[in-house]
Amino acid sequence: MLQPPHQPLGVAAVPSQRSPAREDQAGPWHSEAVCRRDEAGLFFAPSKEPTAARLSREEAAKRVCARCPVMVECREHALVQPEPYGVWGGLTAAERRVVLARRRRREIELRQAASASRIAAAG
Repeated sequence: MLQPPHQPLGVAAVPSQRSPAREDQAGPWHSEAVCRRDEAGLFFAPSKEPTAARLSREEAAKRVCARCPVMVECREHALVQPEPYGVWGGLTAAERRVVLARRRRREIELRQAASASRIAAAG
């Protein structure tokens, strides 16, 4: 299971019609999402939101995510899409960018290690 970074990071504004659990998206996990019962505004920043208000709203959204039975599926969806805005699976957009960067670095390191092993075995 992925863990969010210790420091909360920023999120950009998004039109209010987007929500973490839209019915038109594929995947059975959407029907079990706790956020379906919450205000979409909790998960997405309004225009020109003050920093203190944003941090408070994001923490409230993360508390909703923490009790969600499909948090991991939601998070993976947001990482694979990638969803550019809002709190998905307990992570802000900036936190998801960090996770994706770490995954890319890990994949590169694994490929380099596999290549070095093949070279050492051949030579």
